[in-house]
Amino acid sequence: MQFASKVWKLLVGIKDALVLLLLVGFFTVLFGALSLRPTPAKVEGGALLLQLDGVLVEEKSTPDPFQLLLAQQAPVGEYPVRDVVRALESAAKDERITAVVLDLSRFLGGGQVHERAVAAAIDEVRAARKPVLTFANAYADDGVMLAAHASEVWVDPMGATFVSGPGGNHLFYKNLFDRFGVKAHVYRVGTYKSAVEPYLRADMSEAARANYEDIYEALWDGWKADLAKARPKASVAQMTQDPAAWIAAGKGDLADASKAAGLVDRIGDKTEFEQRVAKIVGEAKGTDKADHAARYRHTALGTWLTANPAPTKGEAIGVVTVAGTIVDGDAGPGTAGGDRIARLLDDNLDKGFKALVVRVDSPGGSAMASERIRRAILRYRAKKIPVVISMGNLAASGGYWVSTAGERIFAEPDTLTGSIGVFAVVTSFEKTLADLGITSDGVKTTPLSGEPDILGGFSPEVEALLQGSVESTYAKFLGVAGKARDMSPEAVDAVGQGRVWTGREAMERGLVDEMGGLDAALAYAAKKGGLGNEPWHAQYLAEPVDPFDSLLAQVLARPSGEEAAISDYAALAARVHARRMEQAGRAVQALAGTSGIQAYCLSCTAVDGALSGPPGPTLTAGSGGLGSWLRILTAGS
Repeated sequence: MQFASKVWKLLVGIKDALVLLLLVGFFTVLFGALSLRPTPAKVEGGALLLQLDGVLVEEKSTPDPFQLLLAQQAPVGEYPVRDVVRALESAAKDERITAVVLDLSRFLGGGQVHERAVAAAIDEVRAARKPVLTFANAYADDGVMLAAHASEVWVDPMGATFVSGPGGNHLFYKNLFDRFGVKAHVYRVGTYKSAVEPYLRADMSEAARANYEDIYEALWDGWKADLAKARPKASVAQMTQDPAAWIAAGKGDLADASKAAGLVDRIGDKTEFEQRVAKIVGEAKGTDKADHAARYRHTALGTWLTANPAPTKGEAIGVVTVAGTIVDGDAGPGTAGGDRIARLLDDNLDKGFKALVVRVDSPGGSAMASERIRRAILRYRAKKIPVVISMGNLAASGGYWVSTAGERIFAEPDTLTGSIGVFAVVTSFEKTLADLGITSDGVKTTPLSGEPDILGGFSPEVEALLQGSVESTYAKFLGVAGKARDMSPEAVDAVGQGRVWTGREAMERGLVDEMGGLDAALAYAAKKGGLGNEPWHAQYLAEPVDPFDSLLAQVLARPSGEEAAISDYAALAARVHARRMEQAGRAVQALAGTSGIQAYCLSCTAVDGALSGPPGPTLTAGSGGLGSWLRILTAGS
């Protein structure tokens, strides 16, 4: 028996040793994979290939590894606009690149400000006498804008261009709430603060309608002006006003109709397009001819960026990015976590930056997080470091709150800003429970005991407290903006009330100083930093990337070109349908889980993401039972 026991212990010891060896081997391999630095691919010259399978963004988001594992599909590709612009600008000057190819078959947009920046970079390539060729099975509004600046626009014979213009319907949930007895308690300041209207009304208010009409008209006029400048002979009037007549003019062939409208130069499939490119830049050598991306000499975007890093000579101008919804905590990148951005600013306060540029591309969010970021920015000004604001597609509500910390604000004509107003939404279910025969009763030591009671209903005292809190936050917003813009609170209120303005309208009303993009803001910052003609470079502030998350994202990400391309109007409609369902789910989730008072411009995300733009930011939301319950209601409606 004693012998058997010793044998058993020996076997257990061998088993434990083998398990230990396997674990050591596993973690050694994992560490090696995380530490691996891939050898940069060689620049082949010929064409610079930009295969934009996704959206243009201000800041690439960091995916949650657990969400990636649980997700049923790979995340949408994201391309930081500054990377795309840098690639194009450097290609214009590099003799190895003789042409640029844009594959827009899976392009999903990115907002007019970002698209204008890329379009301007395309113009630089053409100014260097290098052709720019684009191909897509079908072009929507955003793709049309980029393609208009190319020297040759190709479309598949089965495809076409589809221009719709900004606008569309929004979902309203009041009747759904009434049906299930859900009461939305809304506290807001701002006649135009339309973010809460879907929970209070069955249709759009006249004030909100007037604001939307103004914004849509300005964006549409800007889009058409850009098209007319890039392609004077192009016209979308018949397509957008009388689609049936437009199709008839093309004798039922949408590709021919698109060509007749001046939006397309050549009709041909992918093979014909690549043969055309090969004639310009030369055929690929030593590669599989069956590989559709290897028929012509080219260098992909990632390889080109690796071989052409951003300049680092001279003094540094710090650039911090506030992109996405502003939320409390450490969220992001891609979402503007207030604690994360404030910590990032504080950690770099003594790095010797000659100036700081704050790049804002946000519809706002948490008022508390917005103020936390603003105070962190002000610590730079306290150290006599010039601070300049550069607005992207959006700098509204909390995004404008953050912007007040700068000494000069740059925006672009298509920027959406303002929306100076705040709100809070809390739902209660007393009627829902009463219909089920459930009531509530109890003892309170004060009128606020047990409040807010989302099951039994709110007392008048808590209603007054919540509305007072919102009004107090709005008063702080007016004070912050008034002091920054040298305006009285009354003057700020006159242009506030939650109203959204385009960049040019905001400048006319004193909310913005100057029209210009990020480059203009950087140049101004360099001047204010006393650099004169000295060399300088932009240094983007970022926290170290977790190697495990990065590796997992690479493993789970869909390879470029794997997702089905938008092939026709039906495919475009399906993509828009999926996007609208996504927006509806986010809106209900936002109502269920929003924490704290919000300075958020929900209408801005709807406008900026019109039709083929990127998915709008998501409000801070919890995932508890209430949110799940509301999502069930939405799914069943």
